[in-house]
Amino acid sequence: MHHHFDHLILGAGMAAEAAAQALAETDPSASIGMIGAEKHPPYNRPPLSKALWKDAGENSIWRPIAASGAQLFLGRRATAIDADAHTVTDDRGETYRYGKLLFATGGSARRLPFEGDRILAYRTLDDYHRLLALAEKEARIVVIGGGFVGSEIAAALVGHGCRVTMVFPEPMLGARAYPADLCRFIENYYRDRGIDVRTGRMVKDGTQEGNTVRLALDDGSALEADAVVAGLGIIPETTLAEAAGAQVNNGIVVDECMRTTVFDLFAAGDVANFPSQALGRRRVEHEDTALSTGRIAGLAMAGKPEPYAGLPFFYSDLFDLGYEAVGTLDSRLEIFEDWVEPHREGVLYYLDQGRVRGVLLWNTWGRIDAARALIHEAGPHSASTLRGRIRG
Repeated sequence: MHHHFDHLILGAGMAAEAAAQALAETDPSASIGMIGAEKHPPYNRPPLSKALWKDAGENSIWRPIAASGAQLFLGRRATAIDADAHTVTDDRGETYRYGKLLFATGGSARRLPFEGDRILAYRTLDDYHRLLALAEKEARIVVIGGGFVGSEIAAALVGHGCRVTMVFPEPMLGARAYPADLCRFIENYYRDRGIDVRTGRMVKDGTQEGNTVRLALDDGSALEADAVVAGLGIIPETTLAEAAGAQVNNGIVVDECMRTTVFDLFAAGDVANFPSQALGRRRVEHEDTALSTGRIAGLAMAGKPEPYAGLPFFYSDLFDLGYEAVGTLDSRLEIFEDWVEPHREGVLYYLDQGRVRGVLLWNTWGRIDAARALIHEAGPHSASTLRGRIRG
C-alpha cells in the first residue's frame, strides 16, 4: 500500500506532536503523516515517573494530536528510507512518499543484559502499566540507576508502599548533577524513607525464576526482588538517519532550525543534537526541549524557519523536595551554592570560566526567567556577583 504526505513524521512522541501542531498552524493545507512504534497516540512522558503515581488520571497525559489533522500509523516502525526518492517503508511493507521528513524517533531504553517479564527498562506507557501491576504493597523492587528517572521512580514506589533498593555505579545519589554535600543530603533523605541505597555498585547478572528475580552485584552480594526497574537512559534511534546519509554524532546532527545535513530531512526531540547559543552543541532528553525543538522543526518544514533560542528546562519531585533547573547541571563544573536554608531552599549556580551554564532552583519557584537571563549573560560571574541574585 502506498501513502503520500507533504510532511511525514517518524515517531509519535512529544516532539512529533509539537511538530505536527506547528505544521498545521503554519501550512494548514498540507497533509501530515505520523508513524509510531507504540500502539498509543502521543502522550506526555514525564507523568510516567511523576504525576501518575500520585493522583493524576491517565486521561490527563494525552497530547491533543487530533487538532493537527495528522494521520497516525501506530504500532509500526519505519524500516527503510530512500532519501533520493523521498520514500519510507515500514515493517508491514507499506510505502510512504513524502515532501519533507522529520526524525522524531527518540531512543530506545538501555536494557539490562538479562530478561524476564518482571525486568523492565522504564520508558513507555506500557512499562508504567506493567510496573503498576507489579508494585503491590510490600513488593520488593530494585531500581537500577541513580539518575533523574531512577530517583523519581524509587520515590514513587515508596509512596506506593513498596520496599525499594537502589543500585548504581556513582559514589553518591545524584553524583553527576549535584555537589557532594547536596548528594549526601538527598541520599540520607532517601535512606530515612526506607530505601536501601547501594552506591558504587554494578549489577553483574540476573535471572528470573517464577515470580522472583535474583541479582548478582559486582561486590559478590546478591539481591532478591519481585521486580527490577532500570532507569539507564536511552540509545538515540539514528539508524535510518544514517542510512539516509545524515550526519550522526551522539544523535542526529541538526542546525539551529532542526535541519539535518540532508535536504528535506529534519530531526527534533531526544534524538536531535542541536546548537545552543549559550551552551554549545548538545542532545537533551527533557520534555521542554522535545516540545520546543519539535515546534522549531515544524516551522522549518513549513518554510517559516525560526532559529532555536531556548535553554533546556526540567523539573523534578523527590518525595517533598522539588526543584526546577535551566541549562546544564554537571557536578564537574564550578558550583556556587546560595542557600536560604541549607538543602531545603536555595539556588545553585554552575559556572564554567566565569560563565553561568546552569541554574538549579531548589524549592525556589517562579524564577525560571531570571535563571534563563543569567545564562545568556556573558559575565564574568563569581560568588560575589551571584550571591542573592536569584531568590524565591
